[in-house]
Amino acid sequence: MEKIRFRSEEIPEEVDFFVLEQTKVNGVSYILVTDSEEGDAECLILRETSEGTSADSVYEIVEDDVELTAISKVFEELLDDVGIER
Repeated sequence: MEKIRFRSEEIPEEVDFFVLEQTKVNGVSYILVTDSEEGDAECLILRETSEGTSADSVYEIVEDDVELTAISKVFEELLDDVGIER
């Protein structure tokens, strides 16, 4: 499982997440990340917001209920053994 490090302007320390899956819907890239490799863990769906000119990827948490429900269903189909509670 790929591990990625996030930096935020609101949080002074860096946070590591594990990427469970990634997908692209309507030209927008999304990743499903978790804070733990094992057992039941909290997960987040992140949408890429960076422009193609940046060397670093910029992601934001998907908070819109309609978008979150739609993308959750996509990830559930991609990962047969994962159920996402909203």
